[in-house]
Amino acid sequence: MSHEVEQARRGSGRMKRPLWGGLACAAALTLVTLAPPAGASTPATGSDRSASPASSASSEFGGISWSTRRVAPGVEVRTGALRDSAAAPVWSVTVQAPAVNRLTGAATWAPLGDRAWADATASRLRAAGLEPRLERVTWDEYADTPHGTMGWQVRVGRYATQSEAAAANTAVVAAGFRTAVEWTGYDGRQRADGESIHVAVVDPARFTGTVGATDDGNVADRENTSAVAARLGSLVGVNGGFFITSDADGVQGTPAGLSAEHGRLQSMAVGSRAALILGDGGRRPRIADLSTTVTVRDGSAVYGVQGINRVPGKVRNCGRPGAVPTVEPRHDTTCTLADDLVEFTPDFRAALPVGAGVQVVLDRRGVVISVGDRGGAVPDQGSVLQGVGGAAEWLTEHARAGRRLALSEVIRDSSHREVRLGPDDTVVSAAPTLVENGRVHIDAATEGTLDPRDLSFGFAWSNVRQPRTLAGIDGRGRLLLVTVDGRQPGVSEGFTLAEAARFMRSLGAVRALNLDGGGSTAMAVDGKLVNVTSDATGERAVGDTIQVLPRRRTS
Repeated sequence: MSHEVEQARRGSGRMKRPLWGGLACAAALTLVTLAPPAGASTPATGSDRSASPASSASSEFGGISWSTRRVAPGVEVRTGALRDSAAAPVWSVTVQAPAVNRLTGAATWAPLGDRAWADATASRLRAAGLEPRLERVTWDEYADTPHGTMGWQVRVGRYATQSEAAAANTAVVAAGFRTAVEWTGYDGRQRADGESIHVAVVDPARFTGTVGATDDGNVADRENTSAVAARLGSLVGVNGGFFITSDADGVQGTPAGLSAEHGRLQSMAVGSRAALILGDGGRRPRIADLSTTVTVRDGSAVYGVQGINRVPGKVRNCGRPGAVPTVEPRHDTTCTLADDLVEFTPDFRAALPVGAGVQVVLDRRGVVISVGDRGGAVPDQGSVLQGVGGAAEWLTEHARAGRRLALSEVIRDSSHREVRLGPDDTVVSAAPTLVENGRVHIDAATEGTLDPRDLSFGFAWSNVRQPRTLAGIDGRGRLLLVTVDGRQPGVSEGFTLAEAARFMRSLGAVRALNLDGGGSTAMAVDGKLVNVTSDATGERAVGDTIQVLPRRRTS
């Protein structure tokens, strides 16, 4: 889920095909109802409203009826639909507030501002013959942000259709305002009128197959989740972590965060962010905040590797030492590194990046084969180092044909304990953490999906309902893989991060994290897509996926 959030806030206005038909016909279904947690609250209403974050879990999720399909022993998929006839979302015109990007100083716009701006804007609108309403937005259930008032939104009109709102928007723009036409059903502080959810439950104690994250052998590639699932004979597949979607940010399909397959890093962490560790083929799932350190050594001389399988000098989602404009994780932001050393593995099956700097080709033992210009391809049984800036100088000094350069990798969790990966271990990462130790714990600011000092960044991504893919582990050690459809006004609106966290907690998750979402959100069962994806062009090709694979019979 990336820059398309702005388009999503305006709504697609598309009619969707009927839900659940393909899944319902596939097998006998059992209806179950999940008992809701206690304690509900209802947001206040009125022209000048003060609305808390969306009402608690009982009113959000208590009305869902579930159909359950048992895909294999130890694997079931629950399909649920929430329909709330009491919710009354509308189309409206939201006035944007002038803002400044905290990192770059560039002028930009935010979907909300402070009370002084809201009052002044309301006065200007009334002077233009328009009737505004002010809506107070509060900080959601984040563990690392302020509490209370986040800001104020100024809106005009309540319309039944997007076209009516767009027509009214013309007058607001003519009065000198920057605006967005929005569906209020995406507001986390208002009740959603519909949610369409799939939950896959994998019990390692009963399931005899494997669960793993896979890029299908090529980190520099994009493919639909359902296509990968069909080819692998997967029981259940969901999309995985964040990845590069634009040539301007690197090589499309490559991970934008930590990933590992067969116990080897395929990409490095961007700061310390949430990751799903599928140990021992998924039999030992774990969720933790992970960071990575990789070094190359020539005798006593050591240099830090800052990336694996990405374009030198570009770090999507930032979070690396020396990165500009920030060394902290910053979602959907591409930082630069003047001095950058990047390793490429055999799973990088695209042409190597070209440009200024130095390239060193190594054999499988780390012995230097050649030193020269950047470009070409990674050898099947070797690796490549590319350096720019100071890293290029280090390689020029230390890389000699026939000399061995030793590479080492260390993964650590937030307690600084080393995480050792075996050959059957995979890792997929995203952000942020949603549930920790059985409690809602969303570290959105720390993991870079929201900035308390810059309301122009991350509001739509975090506070607005979006399609989401989620992963969790419940108290019985079962793996939960969840998708919720979104960007479908009146059908399924998605979750905010806080709603996602509360929902995972309602399923019994003791740990949970947010995976990639938006147009990437997809679930396949028996190789067939079962949810309704949000992109107008259909299912999105993604960088990696999580696949639940049956036990392979040996002859």
